[in-house]
Amino acid sequence: MLFKLLKSFLSLRLSITSTVIVVAVSSSSINAQDLSNNAGTGILQFVDPKIGNVGLLLQPTRPTVQLPNQMIRMYPDRSDYIDDQITAFPLNIVSHRLGQVFAIKPWTQSLTRDSWKRKMTYDHELEVTRPWYYATYLIDDEINVAFTAGRKTGFYQFAFPKNAAAKKILLDFYNPGKASWNLINGRVLEGMETYHGDIPIYVYGEFSEGGMPGGESAGKITGGLPAFRAGRHVYLEYSENVTKVDFRYAVSYISPAQARANFKEELTGRSFEDLKLSGEAEWKNTLGNIHVEGGTEAQRRAFYTAYYRCNERMVDITEDGRYYSGFDKRVHSTNRPFYVDDWTWDTYLALHPLRAIVNPRMEEDMLASYVSQYEQSGWMPTFPVLFGDHACMNGFHSSIMLLDDYRKGLRNFDFKKGFEGMLKNATQATMLPWRNGPKTALDDVYFSKGFFPALHKDEPETEAQVDGHERRQAVAVTLGASYDDWAVGQMAQELGDGNIAATFAKRAKNYRTLWNSVNGMFMPKDGKGNWIDIDPKFDGGSGGRDYYDENNGWTYLWQVQHDVPGLMELMGGKAKFEARLDQLFREPLGRSRYEFWSKFPDATGLVGEFSMGNEPSFFIPYLYNFTSSPWKTQKHIRLLMDLWYKDNVFGIPGDEDGGGMSAFLVFSSMGFYPFSPGTPDYTIGSPVFTKVEISLPGGKTFTVSAPNCSVVNKYIQRASLNGKPLNSTWFTHAQLAAGGTLELVMGPTPNKQWGVSKN
Repeated sequence: MLFKLLKSFLSLRLSITSTVIVVAVSSSSINAQDLSNNAGTGILQFVDPKIGNVGLLLQPTRPTVQLPNQMIRMYPDRSDYIDDQITAFPLNIVSHRLGQVFAIKPWTQSLTRDSWKRKMTYDHELEVTRPWYYATYLIDDEINVAFTAGRKTGFYQFAFPKNAAAKKILLDFYNPGKASWNLINGRVLEGMETYHGDIPIYVYGEFSEGGMPGGESAGKITGGLPAFRAGRHVYLEYSENVTKVDFRYAVSYISPAQARANFKEELTGRSFEDLKLSGEAEWKNTLGNIHVEGGTEAQRRAFYTAYYRCNERMVDITEDGRYYSGFDKRVHSTNRPFYVDDWTWDTYLALHPLRAIVNPRMEEDMLASYVSQYEQSGWMPTFPVLFGDHACMNGFHSSIMLLDDYRKGLRNFDFKKGFEGMLKNATQATMLPWRNGPKTALDDVYFSKGFFPALHKDEPETEAQVDGHERRQAVAVTLGASYDDWAVGQMAQELGDGNIAATFAKRAKNYRTLWNSVNGMFMPKDGKGNWIDIDPKFDGGSGGRDYYDENNGWTYLWQVQHDVPGLMELMGGKAKFEARLDQLFREPLGRSRYEFWSKFPDATGLVGEFSMGNEPSFFIPYLYNFTSSPWKTQKHIRLLMDLWYKDNVFGIPGDEDGGGMSAFLVFSSMGFYPFSPGTPDYTIGSPVFTKVEISLPGGKTFTVSAPNCSVVNKYIQRASLNGKPLNSTWFTHAQLAAGGTLELVMGPTPNKQWGVSKN
């Protein structure tokens, strides 16, 4: 219903903007067409950055405008889509949810000390949000704003009403610390802002019109260039006959001179329309390597918007063969892109495996970036961002990512140096959540006894390094470390080191140390090896973080992706394993949702105790492919996509976190999923499209053909791979990378014999 309403609104937008907005800016080149729903052509018409802009409980998606995987990113400074006020527009989002620099906004009122922070009202239906272009109408001020992005550059257009009492552009900084503005000849802007306490970021820009400068300091607003150069809150004022001001700019993480060079390289001789059309073409090319047919319009919108999200991050911060690294606070020379802004806990599961298929060369550059970051900092990063490794979540899942890509044939990086970093993290770094640095006494317990020790209820913390909110997460850390250790051992085996491989093969079984056969759950132990009696559904404080992490024991019951047969054995065999899976999706919370979510706000998208809205759950529906009922994978995957991935502002079931949540949808919509990264295989689900074509390097194509697939026909009747019958729910990356066709014959009821595991 919401989509139909939005579609009706959009069909009226052109007439609305013609009658309301053109009157306000009739002399401006920003006109009604700029504020129409310029959705692009072909697949781009299905990309809607507003999808997910209202979070179910926590973070929404942001309608980011940028080129694919590039540094300059922009979205309006507001809380989420519901918020109908914009504080300002950033010149750059430095890192996803970790800060921005250089605020700009137009102004038509008299100036007060609060003007720089005053919010400006906009109308959602007079806003255009495309990956390459943004436009809005500020209703109270009757100002049009438009933006488009380059790689290291951006381009704003501001159109003022003719009869405005004042016409100003306000500039501000987002971060405390050293900062400065300089204005040359009323048109050329230079600026520096300190990000994250110690990183200077530089901007060079040019206004199309000269303005009279001024600034605010100590509550006083003063005109003149000295006030502009001395202030943090500054402005340019324009004469009455000015109706439109363009602002072109470039940002550098290296130097003022490099900002000017970025400007010259990208913007010389280019108009707003040039940059906008170039961005549209780049997104069309990037998203065009996956072509789908069939499905509903809502499914196509959800799919291609998710695929756009998968190309937001990581971002390339190289500038003319150099880059600034926060890992050693130095500028480095390079002959390949250097990428930052990755949240590996979220992205190793599906986003990196997706990129290994559609853009392996870029993925190799990202792997090389990880290795460089290890060389520069001494640790393999977990969440590499501009200022270094942002210690976040738990686990060293970059080890799994490196192994997975290596086994898929991605070798254009120093994998031996990468393995050195994997091994160092696994033997010398602390496993404490949200912490970087050397191991602690708690880690020594893991190394000697095979589990990370927990505290009893209300027992005071004994380790000073434990984060007061994130706690020990002892069960989650043990399970995650078992998978990471498995990856280290497997990589050692690939590189011919049998001793290390054998050592870590044993550590990969550490998950068994916390299996409690009495209640059939992974439960915590104290440092002496005694069980700690808890309610795995609800105990552990906020997010269950004393023992689990963001989810309860029902989610962590399945966190043994690298050894499902071993987990099945612990549960008593295949039949009991399947029955427990059934129970997961049917198990009641045992309390109101209000009470449950007050403690587990990350566990959204609930079906029973299963949480679609949190990354550790992604692979769980595919576990049925290990049982005698793979048709249940098909059933649950379709249900979960239909329930929780809608094509509206509520359409993402949890925190997006840089493409992780969206990559699950991209894979699952195509009909297969990388079940256990590090093992180069895919398991089959239930496609939503009648045909999917993935363009591969070397001119090859992998096709998933399901001609009778529909909302009703969701069950696989039979399958073939390259014309040969396939009675397995698995195929290999080598088979995919070689090109070919996976054909799935779909029907409305399950074929309970197809794909049944013989193990």
